[in-house]
Amino acid sequence: MKFIISSTYLLKQLQVLGGVINSANTLPILDNFLFELDGNKLTVSASDLETTMASTLEVESEENASIAIPARLLLDTLKTFPEQPLTFIVEDNNTIEISSNHGKYALAYADGKEFPKALELEDPSATTIAGNVLAKAINKTIFASGNDDLRPVMSGVFFQFSTESLTFVATDAHKLVKYTRKDISASQVAEFIMPKKPLTLLKGILAVSDEDITIEYNDSNAKFTFENTVLICRLIDGKYPNYEAVIPKENPNVLSIDRTQFLNSVKRVSIFSNKTTHQIRLKIAGAELNISAEDIDYSNKAEERLTCDYQGDDMQIGFNSRFLTEMLNNLDATDVQLEMSMPNRAGILTPIDGIEEGEHVTMLVMPVMLNS
Repeated sequence: MKFIISSTYLLKQLQVLGGVINSANTLPILDNFLFELDGNKLTVSASDLETTMASTLEVESEENASIAIPARLLLDTLKTFPEQPLTFIVEDNNTIEISSNHGKYALAYADGKEFPKALELEDPSATTIAGNVLAKAINKTIFASGNDDLRPVMSGVFFQFSTESLTFVATDAHKLVKYTRKDISASQVAEFIMPKKPLTLLKGILAVSDEDITIEYNDSNAKFTFENTVLICRLIDGKYPNYEAVIPKENPNVLSIDRTQFLNSVKRVSIFSNKTTHQIRLKIAGAELNISAEDIDYSNKAEERLTCDYQGDDMQIGFNSRFLTEMLNNLDATDVQLEMSMPNRAGILTPIDGIEEGEHVTMLVMPVMLNS
């Protein structure tokens, strides 16, 4: 087996695939990249059994072979090379030799047959979506997903496809984000829960891509195909909570305010809040918003006044400043709107501007009990 490939081209692809590999694997073979050569096409795969990702690269070769090369060793070596062609040759003594302009490096390899086979999806449904749209949907929701091992369904993002729209939802029971695209639809109704790890990998690759991505899915797995890359992952098993039931429908009290000003004020005031609860108090009356926080244990307190546009009854409501900050950071709008009904019901945060046609973002933040 022999092939020639550009060092930076190979490194770029392997760094993406390297994100799949766990730091501690139960199967030693999973510490390797699988290299499958078929003429001038080289397919490199990485897997952690739950997620498998493969990229197809153009190389100079006329041979066929399959070997597994240690991932960490190969990545560390490639990072040190300036741009140049590298020649890979498999030797008889179970090593693969890499020749560069300046030297030769030999790595022990394993038989490619030991590497777990990628899943084949049986009878999948399919939807095609622009890569940058999917990247945006992941970006807008993934931060709100939970990390609780006891509630695995909440640790992913819920994909809800219909013939009218595509909806992506994430929640950890304290905050919830619903991102809808009315300008894109699926051919049939489908629902599945995507784990966080493959979404994080996709987000990184797709952010810079205008390519369309095909999503195929059945009850247990999903497959994402785009450009020269395929990602297959196991879905989270379980039923997603009825998120619509927690979104309050009647919210007569509406606050409109400049997002950056609101965000900076919340950040500053929260420095003085209790380090356990991160509680801040919003007191709204007329066109004035008063944001305050207090840490009684240390006699620290802060208060800021902002002008805002407010329709509704005077009210006081408490929020965890970390959740509010995360949400405001994740909106691209100049002005945002906070809709509320009562101090013990969730507030709904939505962007007033800065959204594309057909795009809808709803963020829900649960209040905290105020110590009067």
